[in-house]
Amino acid sequence: MARPRARNEALVNALREAGLTYDRLAFEVRAVARTAGEELRTNKSAVAHWVGGVEPHPRTTTYIIEAVSRALGREVTPSELGFEEPGDEDRSRVSLGMCPGADPVEVLRLIGEADIHRRRLLTNTAYSVAAAGLPLGIERAIPGQRREGSGGFHAGRSEIEAVREMTRLFTRIDERHGGQHGRAAVVQYLTTDVVRLCRASFSRESDRAAMLGAAAEVAYLCGWKAYDAGEHGLAQRYQLQAYELTREAGDEAHQAFVLRILAHNGMDVRRPEHTLDLADAALARVRGRVGPTAEALFAVTRARALANAGRSAEAARQLRAAQDLVLRGEEAELPHWAALWGSARACVSSHAAKTVRGMGDHVAAERHYAAAARSRPGPEYQRITALTLAAQGGEQAAMGHLEQACGTWGRALELLEGVRSARAVDAVDGMRRALAPLRGRGARVAEELEERARAWRAAHA
Repeated sequence: MARPRARNEALVNALREAGLTYDRLAFEVRAVARTAGEELRTNKSAVAHWVGGVEPHPRTTTYIIEAVSRALGREVTPSELGFEEPGDEDRSRVSLGMCPGADPVEVLRLIGEADIHRRRLLTNTAYSVAAAGLPLGIERAIPGQRREGSGGFHAGRSEIEAVREMTRLFTRIDERHGGQHGRAAVVQYLTTDVVRLCRASFSRESDRAAMLGAAAEVAYLCGWKAYDAGEHGLAQRYQLQAYELTREAGDEAHQAFVLRILAHNGMDVRRPEHTLDLADAALARVRGRVGPTAEALFAVTRARALANAGRSAEAARQLRAAQDLVLRGEEAELPHWAALWGSARACVSSHAAKTVRGMGDHVAAERHYAAAARSRPGPEYQRITALTLAAQGGEQAAMGHLEQACGTWGRALELLEGVRSARAVDAVDGMRRALAPLRGRGARVAEELEERARAWRAAHA
């Protein structure tokens, strides 16, 4: 930390306006940092030091700004909080991927390089509530400008299919072994081969658009891997650039799919501010324009967003519509960008569980999680099936069916063997917290499961 300055009255005034105590600001800063994949020990004493004039670490400053911005409902700058403004280089790194209109291919190259080299000022950026709404603002702006190829070589359908095949391969590895297997390889592939192909010349504009769409799939796979590592701010940047690529490609259905991804990311990090608007925009794009199976994916996203917004009756109606759509359709009709992620029925069941859980219905949530797990019987989706079983066990425990929950959690642990994923770690930690009261009563089934969970946790630290 830098040497103390005069008392930071700007920060004091901002905290007063936001209604934040020192304790609450410390809590919110820790929460923001977790969306960047970082665990801080910030407490009210640290806040008192900042108020006293001590300059926080530059990365911590970005977390404070996001926390105060969320509390105020508007964006604030470092100077508004009495902190030093970052230098030009630091400012450009922090804003990378958050400014619509830049060349998404070049931005992805820079984000990818920072990801590979673990440049913490970028990779440890927090999830931004303001940035989550950027695609909604873009829709009211002029369309994205098409950029001509400048790579000095020609590409066509064979190169497009090669990128798609590589994406399918990386996705299968990701789904089976977790997001941290092959992560650097995927990002390296994006920053080299995919960037180069996006800058090629094409005989037909439709081929160029298809290449940009294929690149978007790689970009949100990189974002998914960052998400699976608990780096939600970095994931958000990849997702936003994937959206920019689909805009340049002129593919409205694919644009809608990325809006759907952005909505789920916001709900998963418990920042619902723009998620219903994103889900609304996504569903409006595809309603009646894609097959019923694909439309169901968008409908269930909107159902979940409605439940999170406290609009339970509407959420229930939307959920029934999603379930009807997925039953009427065929899995084979899914567009390739949706088919990458496996069974639509399993996906609808999983998000149906999250929807009704948000409405307080543990019985229905348990049933939907069970259906989702049954829909993925093979080893191809080992991670998501394990996480689904972990969530199902949580619902069983919430209903007081603790021995049944232990059995379900035991199956989840079997599937999680060898899976490298921060979400898996969180799931196992959740099991252990739920088991604590049982262990205190000497329940053997709980003690045995705790031993297995502790061993798994030690092996996957």
